[in-house]
Amino acid sequence: MRYSRNFKSLTAAFALLALLAGVPGLLAQQGTASGQDWPDVVNANNQFAFDLYRNLNAQETGNNIFVSPYSISTALAMAYEGSSGNTRKQMADVFYFDMPDAARQAGFAALLEQTKAGPGKHYKLNVANALWGQKDYHFEPAFTHAIDKFYGGGFNEVDFQGDKPATVHKINTWVEDKTAGKIKGIIHPGDIDELTRLVITNAIYFKGDWESPFKKAATKDEAFHLDGGKTVPVPMMRQTGHFRFLRENGLAAIELPYAENDLSMIAILPDGDIEKLGESLSLEKIQQICAGMWPQQVDVLLPRFKFDTRYVLEGNLSAMGMPDAFNGRSADFSGITGSKNLYISSVIHQAMIDVNEEGSEAAAATAVGMRAMSARSNRPEIFRADRPFLFMIVHNSTGSILFMGRVSNPPAEAVAKSGQ
Repeated sequence: MRYSRNFKSLTAAFALLALLAGVPGLLAQQGTASGQDWPDVVNANNQFAFDLYRNLNAQETGNNIFVSPYSISTALAMAYEGSSGNTRKQMADVFYFDMPDAARQAGFAALLEQTKAGPGKHYKLNVANALWGQKDYHFEPAFTHAIDKFYGGGFNEVDFQGDKPATVHKINTWVEDKTAGKIKGIIHPGDIDELTRLVITNAIYFKGDWESPFKKAATKDEAFHLDGGKTVPVPMMRQTGHFRFLRENGLAAIELPYAENDLSMIAILPDGDIEKLGESLSLEKIQQICAGMWPQQVDVLLPRFKFDTRYVLEGNLSAMGMPDAFNGRSADFSGITGSKNLYISSVIHQAMIDVNEEGSEAAAATAVGMRAMSARSNRPEIFRADRPFLFMIVHNSTGSILFMGRVSNPPAEAVAKSGQ
């Protein structure tokens, strides 16, 4: 059997257009009558989010960062459903799945329902999952049933071996449709080959207006200070309003809610090095920051920005503690096929963010390819993001971090290539 590691199966991708905020939900993740099972899953996903960010922070010196940890966790949770032995233990450690199977499954199912934008909402938030399996190849009914029941991921029969162009088109069209056309051509012809047996996909899409939009007439070009002392001109948006805000311990933090307050953006601006902040970033630290924020008048200056990122994550995830999943000799996904004949060949995450005065639009898709084998003042506070800052998009009622990133160079059309 061939155990090549150069295959890149699918992608995790998303596009973001505007700003996001908030986080009362990060402070107290309490279940509701309609979903008592999701808090543990949210906590696990958020813990993974900061582990991943620290890993990327160490690699992406001076670069923009943007990922959907929720998308990555969900896609790999589906692969985890079919894992066994040491592969399963390693994945559980990386993704904090230290909970009974029934609790994890019910939690993902409940979170999927909680994060859907219901009727009458003035924003869009959709999450979708799917399996794409080689025709005439055996997949355990228990596995496909679990993905359908708990993740809403239907099984789609495709032909990676006999009709690769049609298969690529079919999966790409699904991703494009689920992300409102924002993610196009996520799979390249070279991303699958004759040994591909299964692709697991997750797509997430968000579009919403700010609760308090920025007026375009107030946007003016100003200097953005890059690491190293250089400056670049950026269109700086500006407004003064009542926002939850904190200034202490060498940083400033603000919550910018979207319309209806179901989602928010948390932006954190350190006085010093953004990468040093990232070294020690954790869920506990963010919870402390959010707990310290309180409503006050703030003069907000935030750059309008757009950039793309692309990450090949198998190296990152392996280094974080789950190497067996990517090794054709040691991977154990026997719960998927009934035998140890699959390993994860690729986890690719591709993203785009575009922030503007009106709101935000974000889309993401993750695909996992598997082969055979301070003192208060009456004066307004100032949040001036004219240097690198961190941000998160949060679903407030659950506290789930849907997206997170770092703006190091707003005008940069930078493409990060972690793991390549």
